[in-house]
Amino acid sequence: MDLVDIKPAPLLLIIGEKGVLACGFLSIEASEKLGMAAAVVTGVRTFEDVLNAEVKNLNTEAQKLGIKVGQKGRQALDYLV
Repeated sequence: MDLVDIKPAPLLLIIGEKGVLACGFLSIEASEKLGMAAAVVTGVRTFEDVLNAEVKNLNTEAQKLGIKVGQKGRQALDYLV
């Protein structure tokens, strides 16, 4: 897990073996081009928030793993580790 405390909101990133779960700072378009599974949650300030928030956006590789929009971050992370 990585937290970069920038203002006005922190950058939160949880890295799994198969991809990442991140806050809205992550570019889904860039992760798509790189072929890396990525799911994004928004409105978060802590890692606990990331795990409890709903996935708002994801790329093709994350979909292939079974992640869906609306799942809690904790559920999405299960597919990424």
